[in-house]
Amino acid sequence: MKRDSTHRNATGGGISAALKSVALENADGSLISARGLVKTFGQLRAVDGIDFSVGKGEAFGLLGPNGAGKSTAMRMVASVSKRTGGELSILGMDPSLRGPDIRAHLGVVPQEDNLDLEISVRENLVVYGRYFGLPFSYLRPKAEELIDFAQLREKAREKVDNLSGGMKRRLTIARALVNEPDILLLDEPTTGLDPQARHVLWDRLFRLKEAGVTLVITTHYMDEAEQLCDRLVVMDRGHIMAEGTPASLIREHSSREVVELRFGSGRNEGTAAAISAAGLLGEGDRVEVLPDRLLVYTQEGEATLARVVASGQRPITSLVRRSSLEDVFLRLTGRSLVE
Repeated sequence: MKRDSTHRNATGGGISAALKSVALENADGSLISARGLVKTFGQLRAVDGIDFSVGKGEAFGLLGPNGAGKSTAMRMVASVSKRTGGELSILGMDPSLRGPDIRAHLGVVPQEDNLDLEISVRENLVVYGRYFGLPFSYLRPKAEELIDFAQLREKAREKVDNLSGGMKRRLTIARALVNEPDILLLDEPTTGLDPQARHVLWDRLFRLKEAGVTLVITTHYMDEAEQLCDRLVVMDRGHIMAEGTPASLIREHSSREVVELRFGSGRNEGTAAAISAAGLLGEGDRVEVLPDRLLVYTQEGEATLARVVASGQRPITSLVRRSSLEDVFLRLTGRSLVE
């Protein structure tokens, strides 16, 4: 087990002497290592023998639809759910034996905000820090630092119940940083937020990543994974379907561009067959039929769309876009990430 005494504050400063934690590593240099990890609930294998590792300072994603097993895997990493089988090492420690020690080094942002609504923003940070046994001499300045980081200075004395959803989410992330964790776990961090609030939150997380904080993120939003993750695994039904950087996964499992075509109810499947039969697809192109549209995977979207229209097909709407991680998931599993 390696130790690193140069641990940095999650918001960019130096660690306080009040905190006893130092960064710990597994023998291979990773902070998280899972081999053959299994979690069952009765007959259900929610996580079915997965392997992954997370390096120091990495932003790592677990991507998949609801029920894929990503939140279950996250709870095992958070050392609040015991594994059924396989190996799991967090910060050089076995969570089955040293769960409290591991949790002291983690920051956890749950899927649902669990803030104390009846006290202020500042009080939420201080009270939470007391759970770690941190002294007020450390917590008072730390709370002010985190309030600024979360862009909540004008709301510092406000009761949490009066905050917007985006503000509550930023406060939940700030609260998870009060103990200057080695690893920050974020479970569906932007679910339910509007686009503007999501982008503000992404900015806060990107700043943490720049400061060297290790992020582990579960999400079913492919744009979020592309924005935040250095590397990710795509999960479905407890299995890892693919692993890599967002760009490498798209290169390996999809085309450069996608043409989305809508022809109306009942016409999509027949039109897909007609497009294929007419020889309108280039080498390596393929068509995916969804209930509401056709997806034509191609290297040259505009040229493919022009051939379809020239053949006499008249889509109600059309769109040419670059391939995304949702296209990767559709190719691997035959269904959309968000269902």
